[in-house]
Amino acid sequence: MSRQYDVVLLGASGFTGALTAEYLEKNAPDRLHWAVAGRNKAKLERFGKDVLHADVTDPESLRALAESTKVVATTVGPYIRYGEPLVAACAEAGTDYLDLTGESEFTDRMYVRYHQRATETGARIIHACGFDSIPYDLGVQFTVEQLPEGVPIQVDGLLRAGGRPSGGTFHTAITAFSRPKQHIDAHRARKQAEPQPEGRKARSVAGRIHRQQGFWAVPLPTIDPQIVGYSARLLDRYGPDFRYSHYAAMDRLPMVAAGIGGVGLLIAGAQIPPVRKAMLNRLQPGDGPSPERRARSWFNVRFVGRGGGKQVITEVAGRDPGYDETAKMLGESALCLALDDLPETSGQTTTAAAMGPALRERLVKAGMTFATLEVDHY
Repeated sequence: MSRQYDVVLLGASGFTGALTAEYLEKNAPDRLHWAVAGRNKAKLERFGKDVLHADVTDPESLRALAESTKVVATTVGPYIRYGEPLVAACAEAGTDYLDLTGESEFTDRMYVRYHQRATETGARIIHACGFDSIPYDLGVQFTVEQLPEGVPIQVDGLLRAGGRPSGGTFHTAITAFSRPKQHIDAHRARKQAEPQPEGRKARSVAGRIHRQQGFWAVPLPTIDPQIVGYSARLLDRYGPDFRYSHYAAMDRLPMVAAGIGGVGLLIAGAQIPPVRKAMLNRLQPGDGPSPERRARSWFNVRFVGRGGGKQVITEVAGRDPGYDETAKMLGESALCLALDDLPETSGQTTTAAAMGPALRERLVKAGMTFATLEVDHY
């Protein structure tokens, strides 16, 4: 494509968007032509890049944005509220699209509405390019690559992390909690629309609370297993019968009870409009943890993969999961799509299917770790 820009970042005036712009300033090669976009030009001029006008309520501005660049990365959420017009514009223009959504309803609805058009135009629509869900998507792929080919494979992911959410992330979570019926309807529509791989099975399995790797493994109902399952359906390397289960790894049973109870209260409160409004007022979009707090934050995900008589234990780890590492992951995803030699893909896809080892190599060079801890035979 002959476009004015290689990458445009939408949402750089927000908390995570600003971190992503700062990451690109420091790490983008000189040959990359990139710009920032948004409604408030004054807030964006501090980055010293071209500033494009784009408003998520103005489809014409989004059409012009999509037609000006090879890749659009957006941090403007909640995506179920603000994301669809940009997906539509990118699918129509044949422009690659990246976001940070953790909203499964949004990804399901975008698949049903725009996957076919993006396939026709060559656009790659890739959701969840931050802490949701790159560590799990690429971590499972890294694990599968070390297991035998052509055999049933089971992978369990166990997450441990320390950090604090920003206002934008909190608003996204509460919005998602408040829409259980819409979530179910979107999932059903996606299931009917998405073709299943021939002669293979690939799915995520909820699992149950149990002991594993010295921790209490508690099923974690996030978007991550959905993304991993979609990668497994797209990639034959995951074998004839692939299953993934996703857990939080907790030290003690009281922590398990407190975590389940806390999430339950948030979900219940989100169903009651006055309570939901009060919760949303506690944190505002644009708020986020200080640099000192982020410097103390961390994550690691341990994967236990089994197949063909072999067990592999791997680990993906990094620093502040929600912000510094998320900005890094989104920034490197944009650079990877814009600059690297990648497999031919189009339509709604995943980081593993579209970028895979190339993105993993970039993230390792940027400081994240992908390590093999143990290999056994049984």
